[in-house]
Amino acid sequence: MAATGTATLDFGAFPGANEASVVITGQTAILSGSQVEAFFMGDTTSDHTASDHTYANLLVALTCGAISAGVGFTISATCADAMQGTFTVHWVWA
Repeated sequence: MAATGTATLDFGAFPGANEASVVITGQTAILSGSQVEAFFMGDTTSDHTASDHTYANLLVALTCGAISAGVGFTISATCADAMQGTFTVHWVWA
């Protein structure tokens, strides 16, 4: 079984932060050994354009971890420079 979805990463208001994370819950079929991936697409938020989301891929590293069987996982974002505002991130697991 595979699942997909979106979440909002929030780096906060100016001056922002180098790290952000979001916890994904409600994944009742996820297993501790499931493979999870997160990625940016050309979305828009109230803070960022589709172009910003496209370039975020070059600036922000996304890591999925803290998988809890029957519950969910965490998406962590890190970058060398502070980011600000919200970005939409897509995820998939199998």
